Amino acid sequence: MNRAALSGLIQKKQSFLCVGLDSDLEKIPGHLPKNSEGIVAFNKAIIDATLPYAVAFKLNIAFYEAMGAEGWNALEQTIKLIPKKEALIIADAKRGDIGNTANQYAKAFFEQLNCDAITVNPYMGVDSISPFLLYKEKWTIVLGLTSNSGANDVELLKLQDGRHVFESTIETMAKHGSDENLMFVVGATKSEYFKKVRAVAPRNFLLVPGVGAQGGSLADLKELFTDDIGLLVNSSRKIIYASSNQDFAQAAAQQAKNLQQSMREML
Repeated sequence: MNRAALSGLIQKKQSFLCVGLDSDLEKIPGHLPKNSEGIVAFNKAIIDATLPYAVAFKLNIAFYEAMGAEGWNALEQTIKLIPKKEALIIADAKRGDIGNTANQYAKAFFEQLNCDAITVNPYMGVDSISPFLLYKEKWTIVLGLTSNSGANDVELLKLQDGRHVFESTIETMAKHGSDENLMFVVGATKSEYFKKVRAVAPRNFLLVPGVGAQGGSLADLKELFTDDIGLLVNSSRKIIYASSNQDFAQAAAQQAKNLQQSMREML
């Protein structure tokens, strides 16, 4: 899905919501089997219920890898349940390794799983993300300024020129891709740095976690808008675990709709 198609989808649905499928065997409703079949059934219900309000789905790969081969199979099945023209499919894998290894990761997620996008860790340098950028019709989503408190340990350190590490990282990586295939992760809880983010990535789409359970404010994000919005706001736990009963899909749909309606007002 290219930028024009993604922007069109945002306008069509009046939403920039990304639903995070952090599907945990320990948290899915008790009436579902506690195995990969239960995960797929849970995911299908969530996808079907929230698709009218979401423009993207983000699959947190760790929750699937933790189940071994069965989990990988559940991941493949889940990806096939998402209509390609109705939502961007993001593999939240945070891969980051030297070039020849990154090339294999790119093949795994872009060719074998046919995901539209993947999150990557840039801290081994440009050669760790360049294999992903070779796929011009895919999106590479680079960690920029994350919402966790550990961002202070590296991303918010000051360099000799007075800038933060995250500013230098985003600026460097932006030179090697374009706003057609390169996004950045920016946490909603870091609103005091939004102007600095847009200074080094004025047109790139941003994937923004941290709204809801982590305390980020949707209203603050308008500062990050581009002329075609340029944002995907992820919500995971608040939506998919809105209920632990048999009405979990309806509850998820209501939470997604609430966010979509707030986004429509912002648009």
